Amino acid sequence: MMEKIKKNKFLIFVVLIYLILLLSNTEKAIISFKNSGYYIKEMLMIMPVIFVLTALIEAWVPKKMIMEHLGDGSGLKGSFISLLLGSVSAGPIYAAFPVCKTLLKKGASISNIVVILSAWAVIKIPMLANEAKFLSPKFMATRWVLTTIAILIMGYLISKIVRRKDIPMDSEKINDGEIVIKEEYCIGCGICEKLAPNYFKVGNKKAKVVNSKAEQEMEGAIIKAIEKCPTKAIAMGDKKLPREKVGKQTMEMN
Repeated sequence: MMEKIKKNKFLIFVVLIYLILLLSNTEKAIISFKNSGYYIKEMLMIMPVIFVLTALIEAWVPKKMIMEHLGDGSGLKGSFISLLLGSVSAGPIYAAFPVCKTLLKKGASISNIVVILSAWAVIKIPMLANEAKFLSPKFMATRWVLTTIAILIMGYLISKIVRRKDIPMDSEKINDGEIVIKEEYCIGCGICEKLAPNYFKVGNKKAKVVNSKAEQEMEGAIIKAIEKCPTKAIAMGDKKLPREKVGKQTMEMN
């Protein structure tokens, strides 16, 4: 119980603030509840799409590519690519956090992550177009130049203060031979059930693990399901066949 409280202490703190507000000023508390409900509804609509996007980045974008174009050695090229990524993005700023964490896990530098987040927040292209319309192109261009310079400086300074080890990567420990599904990434396509029906079942548009222990003779089918999963939502502990045997069994299944 204490461990759960520690993990969710910020949420508990927010709930306590709401309770205090409800007791001290009911009218404002009702307005706060309505506003919070609106944002929660918005997040429930947006975040599933973002989770699928992060899963696709993990699955399809090679780590070498991220390190080359957004890593510590990418220099000004990485900064400008980060500016572009943030500027053409869509959605609220909180949608950027899981995307940026995935890029960070893939090898993006902290400075470039800061640039993406900052550009996402303040210099998105649709916002610049409206700014030029209502406040004049000169105003927009001047603010864009000064904001971009400030973002690049801020990215550099934060990269010197915050180290990669300071950012939790929450790599979940999976026991040897254990099969797990990250439900937030699963899109219920049914490929895993088709390839390994003794281990996966789809219900309510989500795949479930019905047998979490991989048997030696079925590892080929499970590995095939892991490889074919479009969002890479399936993982298995390190108790695997030797790499060459895995490749051989996969080829035989093809």
